[in-house]
Amino acid sequence: MDYVRLRLLNELAELDGHHTTVCSDYNGMERWLPPACLLVTYVAGPVPSHDEHAQLRSWLQAGGRWVALHGTSGGKAARVERDGRKGRMMVRQDHHATLGGFFLNHPPIQRFAVTVTGEHPVTAGLPATFDAVDELYLIELQDPHNTTLLLTTEIATDPSPPGFGFVYDNDTSALDERGTRALGFVHQVGDGAVAYLALGHCHSPSTNTQPFVDRTVTADGATPATFRGMWETAPFHRLVHNAIRWGTTNR
Repeated sequence: MDYVRLRLLNELAELDGHHTTVCSDYNGMERWLPPACLLVTYVAGPVPSHDEHAQLRSWLQAGGRWVALHGTSGGKAARVERDGRKGRMMVRQDHHATLGGFFLNHPPIQRFAVTVTGEHPVTAGLPATFDAVDELYLIELQDPHNTTLLLTTEIATDPSPPGFGFVYDNDTSALDERGTRALGFVHQVGDGAVAYLALGHCHSPSTNTQPFVDRTVTADGATPATFRGMWETAPFHRLVHNAIRWGTTNR
């Protein structure tokens, strides 16, 4: 988070006439959110409480914009047991419906192709396809009829090794028989909207929880001690740049 925080603050500092506040959770939104034009989030928790979510959704419906990155689609995990094996399953919460996406799981960090699905201010200037080395999030869309896809990839099935990651009953992230998966979208909420980008994993030696990575990343499958992945690539820099400017215009 330390590296990402600096990257985001540097990007926000380029905006004339805007000021940025920084919080470690959603507490205090009644003070900071009403006058704001943009909310930016990155990590999976803490998540908004019931009352905090109500404030957030009301602000969006009135025209606010939310740029939600990577772990924002996560949240609470419950301990479960399947076929005699203990694991954790993600729990759907209020903020997932507003975000428009719900995290199911991701396989080990790997290399995969990303497709830009259409013209939108958030994807302006991007190539039609680009490679990603990242956690490949499996995201269940919550409100497809009010959602515009920005980025997709194709995987037939979740390639996670047995016992890796989170448990889920059905792979509801597949959008069609080809295994198209949403990696970026805009979800309309009243007069406002959320732009969600699933890419963006980053870790330092002290925050790394990856037991191994796919051999498309390192030949021996060893996890890099420091990983900044997409944050060091031109396509992702363009996406974040575009998303922040999308979020601070037309308000």
